Amino acid sequence: MLDTANIDEIKKYEQILPLAGVTSNPSIVKKEGKIDFFSHMNQIREIIGMDKTLHVQVVASDYEGMIKDAETILEKIDAQVFIKVPVSEVGLKVIKELKRREINVTATAIYTKFQAYLAIAAGADYIAPYFNRMENLNIDPREAVSEMAKEIARTNSHTKILAASFKNVGQVNAALECGAQAATMGVDIIGQAFDMPSIEKAVADFTLDWEASFGEGTSISSL
Repeated sequence: MLDTANIDEIKKYEQILPLAGVTSNPSIVKKEGKIDFFSHMNQIREIIGMDKTLHVQVVASDYEGMIKDAETILEKIDAQVFIKVPVSEVGLKVIKELKRREINVTATAIYTKFQAYLAIAAGADYIAPYFNRMENLNIDPREAVSEMAKEIARTNSHTKILAASFKNVGQVNAALECGAQAATMGVDIIGQAFDMPSIEKAVADFTLDWEASFGEGTSISSL
């Protein structure tokens, strides 16, 4: 998934990646400047379609406010949106209520296995452990994600791990290899993945070898 609210980035990578969805949070939205929030989110939905997941976070910090935020998001975007709720004491109460209403929920701001276990038990559809932030706090994110995956299997839960907060491609690989079913990342991480001189050299060498045989500027379609 793409962790961005930038329309141009989403349009570009929707055509390139086997995209599963788009995630956002208030910090990501802030990067877009003064926008018409719901118009912007509806534009993202139009780009990715209803077959992809769109994750939008509540902003209020109290129970009533979070519930009202969730209701407003569903009303002004669509009923398929995954409501992102931080896994705090209040957040867990909100998650339980939203799942009672059969609303899609992504439990976010997860730093510990205990948070994840509670969110899984509360029925969250996705849990989003913050991989790099955990590492910065001397919490082993690889071990944590592995144990979260074991808990999902042990309880036969439908919850999926949506790993988040990455600083490099290696962390994304590690999260998936440890059992995360999905990962959300900024386009900077995707850029890192393809910014390898070896890839460009291989492509250039193939072109030179072809042109040595069939002539400069030729391609298969020109034969």
